Amino acid sequence: MKEYITELHAKYNIWIKELEFYRDELKTFNNRLGDIVSQNTKTEITSQVEHFQNQFIRENEVIDILQHDIREEEHKLAENAMENNVATDHRKVEEDTELNDRMDTFKKIYGDLKNEFNKFLTETY
Repeated sequence: MKEYITELHAKYNIWIKELEFYRDELKTFNNRLGDIVSQNTKTEITSQVEHFQNQFIRENEVIDILQHDIREEEHKLAENAMENNVATDHRKVEEDTELNDRMDTFKKIYGDLKNEFNKFLTETY
C-alpha cells in the first residue's frame, strides 16, 4: 500500500514515542515486581514474578528490534526525499506492511501482558 512520505514519517515518529512509553512502563512494572518480591517469598508468587520478569525482558528486546527497523524505514524515507526532493509532501511510497503488522502484533501482545500483570497485582496486593 502506498502512503505519502509525510504521513509515513509522522506514523513512524508516533511509533517511536509509543515504544519509548512502553519501555518506561516496563521499568515501572519491574519496580513493582521488586516490591512484591521484597514483601512476599511464597514459591507461587516468586515463580509468577520470574515469569513476568522474563516477559518484560522479551518485550524490551522486541521494542529494540522494532525501534531499529522503524529507524531503518525512516532512513529509507530520507534517502528517497534526498534523491528526489521535489514535492516530497505530495509523493507516495510503498509502506512496509510487514512492519505495520509487527507493530500491531506487538501492541496486542503487550496489551495482553499488561492486563495479565495488572490482574496479578490485584491478586497479590
